[in-house]
Amino acid sequence: MTLDLDLQIALDMPGLPAEADLHRWAEAALVGADYQKDAELTIRIVNEAEITALNESYRHKQGPTNVLSFPFEPPPEIVTPLLGDIVICAPVVLHEAINQGKAVAAHWAHLVAHGVLHLLGYDHDEEQAEAMESLEVRILEGLGYPDPYGELQNP
Repeated sequence: MTLDLDLQIALDMPGLPAEADLHRWAEAALVGADYQKDAELTIRIVNEAEITALNESYRHKQGPTNVLSFPFEPPPEIVTPLLGDIVICAPVVLHEAINQGKAVAAHWAHLVAHGVLHLLGYDHDEEQAEAMESLEVRILEGLGYPDPYGELQNP
């Protein structure tokens, strides 16, 4: 399996993860989900205004969110490695990491893995939520990060 990652950074903010880290986290999610085909995906890092507009347009929810995933659904006759797009709001990620007492890199890794799993068809519904969370925990553990659903370090 090889991953072709297109990184788009739509804001100027210090402390963003390196492209190599984003690639490593996305690839770990694919491997953790036992995805064995070549893959292409885009990660777009945005500000609160852009994520808010996307959240309202596509999820019909008000305000910013941390990550959105847009799976690519090709016509049946088209075979492509393109999985889709992940949009991550850098200011929200930083704010959440601080408020939840998490290392910023660990939170980024979690949201990248979470977004990749959504591209692969995992969801938050009752049937899949527990399996998705367990998979995220294993992926992050393999990357050397703690359980993202564990107790807060700074409650």
